[in-house]
Amino acid sequence: MNMNLNKTTSKDHEQMLISQEQQAKINEVRRLIGPLSDKESVYCSDASISRYLSSRNWNVKKATQMLKLSLKWREEYKPEEICWEDIADEAATGKMYRSNYNDKHGRTVLVIRPRNQLNTKTTEGQIKYLVYCMENAILNLPPHQEEIVWLIDFQGFSLSNISLKLTRETSHVLQEHYPGRLGLAVLYNAPKIFQSFFTMVKPLLETKTRNKVKFGFSGDRNTEMMLEDLFDMDNLESAFGGEYDTSFDINKYAERMKEEDKKKPSFWTLPNTLSSVPQQNLPSSHSIKLNADSDASNKEKLDSSLVTNPDQNHLVN
Repeated sequence: MNMNLNKTTSKDHEQMLISQEQQAKINEVRRLIGPLSDKESVYCSDASISRYLSSRNWNVKKATQMLKLSLKWREEYKPEEICWEDIADEAATGKMYRSNYNDKHGRTVLVIRPRNQLNTKTTEGQIKYLVYCMENAILNLPPHQEEIVWLIDFQGFSLSNISLKLTRETSHVLQEHYPGRLGLAVLYNAPKIFQSFFTMVKPLLETKTRNKVKFGFSGDRNTEMMLEDLFDMDNLESAFGGEYDTSFDINKYAERMKEEDKKKPSFWTLPNTLSSVPQQNLPSSHSIKLNADSDASNKEKLDSSLVTNPDQNHLVN
């Protein structure tokens, strides 16, 4: 009995030391970043800095440089100021939208349909819409949840939907400016031609990102189990094997996004950070943890308690 108590006490002490080490690094990054505007201070919460540290294997120097580049990008690109009217043409076909449901872990869900990509001729326009969707998904995360789920429906996919340039730009924006935000990407019914393309572009993805990309197929029991674990099937769209069978309505979606755009000023106002910004507190280990990569260093393993992720055992490889 005493032995078990000692083990528990030792484990708690170890966890406390880990948290102290991580907090010290977060504080050091904040010191190196220097003075921040109010909006930058909202962005540079402890949890936000921890995502940058995690992305750089908890290397303070590399994480600081990465965060500085993101702050410069945000200052110039102004992602939080993009509004519905700026991207309405890109959104018109329903090629990407935020669903009206979250998964069982509270993560917001972006639905993507590559077959509907043909309404734009510029990579810049598609990236701007991607950024708008990411910002909106983050705005609607519940407290203490950091991640977003992508559900990608490959029905009707063709070679004309493939763009190496767009893929490269998408991976750059997500990995450099939204580190740790992607919790899971389910590529549903992707044809073999896309699987070959994905093999070619894999080197563009960091190991952690690659491990969050899963192929799923209709009629496959492992895929069904994974989706049942993640979603209330009454809410999940029928395209992914769920019971919800209502088609995407751009007019209703537009009104919904216009209303949600009105939330942005309070989200980015410093006095309201505790109530408006869900990433203020470090994520706890109460939710499902991301397994450390098999080739990860000890520091990567140390940070696995900071990032939530579904149980990998139920995912289709």
